[in-house]
Amino acid sequence: MGAFEFVALDKAGKESRGLLEGDTPKHVRQILRDRQLLPVSVTEIAQTESKRQSTGYALRRGMSASDLSLITRQLATLSQAGLPLEEALLAVSQQNESPRAKSIMLGVRSRVLEGHTLADGLGDFPQAFPDLYRATVAAGEQSGHLDAVLERLAEFTETRQQLQQQVRNALIYPIALVVTAVAIISFMLAYVVPKVVYIFENYNQQLPILTRILIASSDFIRDYWTALILVTVALFFGIRQLLKREGPKRRYHRTLLRVPIVSRLTRGINTARFTQTLSILAGSGVPILESLEIAAKVVVNVPMREAVEEAALRIREGAMISKSLAASKLFPPMTTHLIASGEASGKLEEMLSRAAKTQEREVDSLIATLLGVMQPLLVIVMAAIVLLIVLAILLPIFEINNLIR
Repeated sequence: MGAFEFVALDKAGKESRGLLEGDTPKHVRQILRDRQLLPVSVTEIAQTESKRQSTGYALRRGMSASDLSLITRQLATLSQAGLPLEEALLAVSQQNESPRAKSIMLGVRSRVLEGHTLADGLGDFPQAFPDLYRATVAAGEQSGHLDAVLERLAEFTETRQQLQQQVRNALIYPIALVVTAVAIISFMLAYVVPKVVYIFENYNQQLPILTRILIASSDFIRDYWTALILVTVALFFGIRQLLKREGPKRRYHRTLLRVPIVSRLTRGINTARFTQTLSILAGSGVPILESLEIAAKVVVNVPMREAVEEAALRIREGAMISKSLAASKLFPPMTTHLIASGEASGKLEEMLSRAAKTQEREVDSLIATLLGVMQPLLVIVMAAIVLLIVLAILLPIFEINNLIR
């Protein structure tokens, strides 16, 4: 039995959309007719998702971190309660309020009912379930400990979702402050300043240089604001497209590793992702070489990802994980030392998890410090710009007697 998306019309001609389970599209159409609905289209969910992913037209090609976290926790809870997998998938789909997540879970369930493994069913929706997720589930099914693996995945996805939420919440105030500052300053330059300084333009005397700069800036913004917006948008998308190319992207990421504070942040975030992912995979019974291959994909920085791939080649030849990673000199020494300790003691999974938590704490502390500095700095910068505008207006007033003469 598969899951299908349908579009149908009722007797009044009103369009109806939804999800139905059936053996074939013909079976689903018959169900719709029995409900006094005229079928317009019936499409299997897996085919619909495949088209969305291949065309790239969907606004969101996967699931949000919060949806994935909720689904994983529900699956882990129901599996530990002893509920059969297909019933657990049905219950999760029914409880989920997101139409996209509901359709994906029904699509996975249809594959399970056809005799496929859960990992194979998840594989039909790669944009919703990343390689790490699918490989961990496959290892859990092979080892017979799917419930324990799902519990581990639930903790991992919840931690990731909480981290993303914390970053978003922390950035709300600085972003709102920057947008407000830009809007106020632009409004003052475009509308307020011209009316205030207009009186000074009637005098033949030369205005102070700060006032002239202010008037020129105001005229430029008022006359070319449309071009400024278009150029800004074009630069944004141009740089974004350029960074999708491997060469410029590699040079940009290498530059990030050389900037003092940005380097610490980049190394910390990527190292935490890598070690946490490797810990999850190694603890779930995934072979170490396959684990390294999957863990390399979560490393966003290109030079660091290439360092992991080179380390995997050395490990294949019999080298130690810690020495192979340390050779690149891109990973923090604390991380490589903890991995070396785990290899020596036989507690690699525990040491990888500890290394990930260490890096996460360091990154959290660094982000908190940066945000703490950035917020008052933005206020100071905004105040300085407003002060310059006020001075540019007041200077001619101070010299008004000279200007009149």
